[in-house]
Amino acid sequence: MRYKTSVPAATFKALFNDLIPWSFIYTLLAQCGVRRRRPPFVTAVEVIQSLVFHVVGEAGTLAHHVKQLTGKTITDGAMAQRRALLPPAVFEELMSAALKPKADPTQHPEAFYHGLRLCGIDGTSFSITNTPQVKRQMRKARSRRGRAAFPKVGAVVMVELGLHNPLAAALGAKGESEMVLARQVLPAQPAHSLLLSDRYYGVAEVLVALPAQAERHFSVRVKTNLKRRFLEAYADGSALVEIRSKRGARLAREIIGRVQRGGRGSGTTVRFWTSLLDWRRHPATELLALYARRWEQEVFYKELKVDTRSTPCLQSHTPLTAMQEIAALILAYAVLVDYRVEAAAAGEVDVLRISFMKTLQVVQGLWKFLEVSADLLTPEQVRLVVRRSLRQIADMAIPKRRHRSCQRALRQPVSSWPRLRKNTYRNGTVEYSVNAIAD
Repeated sequence: MRYKTSVPAATFKALFNDLIPWSFIYTLLAQCGVRRRRPPFVTAVEVIQSLVFHVVGEAGTLAHHVKQLTGKTITDGAMAQRRALLPPAVFEELMSAALKPKADPTQHPEAFYHGLRLCGIDGTSFSITNTPQVKRQMRKARSRRGRAAFPKVGAVVMVELGLHNPLAAALGAKGESEMVLARQVLPAQPAHSLLLSDRYYGVAEVLVALPAQAERHFSVRVKTNLKRRFLEAYADGSALVEIRSKRGARLAREIIGRVQRGGRGSGTTVRFWTSLLDWRRHPATELLALYARRWEQEVFYKELKVDTRSTPCLQSHTPLTAMQEIAALILAYAVLVDYRVEAAAAGEVDVLRISFMKTLQVVQGLWKFLEVSADLLTPEQVRLVVRRSLRQIADMAIPKRRHRSCQRALRQPVSSWPRLRKNTYRNGTVEYSVNAIAD
């Protein structure tokens, strides 16, 4: 069992400085045209730190958390004025600089496939309350039942699936589509990685434009009606195909298979395109099973939107501060990933078996204790407190997931899904079969 930890045995301010150095933030603020107050009572760096601390802190206003973090007293109205001076570009650059890969091939083999880092991309939205500023600047989405209850701020995040670690993010409060935001995130795919995504991204226009250098690969589910040019059939049932778009053409492997659980039912037929062309090294059945890891992206959004926050809507009252709040949530999540990684090492378990909610609760108490008592303890005593906290998180590791799935249906369907009248579950391992492709 390891007791040495790379998580800094210090307060939140030291953790945030390790994630984003103060000097970088000051340089960034100057580049974005943010004028420095003279003399600044609460500096712009402290405003940003306090906002990130606020989204993961315990109950209290932003002014309360500024007092807890810096010891300075400021009103919520004054903080709102200070936040209004920070343009969205500041937080976009902060996320670009802070969000980096963290999985190690030797320590986290579950985060890789044949040496390729498993990544996912998907979009989501955050509800914002109906304040006068929001109503003037944002429009509500329209559905068959009328306008939505709240305006939405869109977000697309690329995630390191093995750790639920955010790698890049794009935010939009002006009604941008998911694809518009995704085009800002896709270039951030790290080298030597495999991108998993759903059918929204499984179109030739997107896949042809993806970077192919430095072993950046994709495995994407696609719709059954998409056209491609058949080139060659492989022994594992897959086929070499050519996909075309206005941007050009690209070779890919097509895989069609069936997925069912417990040996019952007709299962689901799925179709994939992948840039992993070597069928001997990457058999079709392996890639079929690997796609299930894409659902870790949905768990990440659940942890980000539900576990971290206690309200269905953002606390911000303007589109600008709403984007700041979402960016702060993503940055705070990146800080908490370090604790999950070190707690998993202390307990010698997989990182995803470390509960995010329990990690957040323990870390909240740890930060609060260290802010009060850090000057009363020696550095060795502070490190001991951190080690014991990590050990406590590891002791609460959740058990391995059961091989179970529930029926995909809706109680009040608004689409083609059948109506759900009774919950049913299927136990057993997932079975995959590949359908041979012919011209």
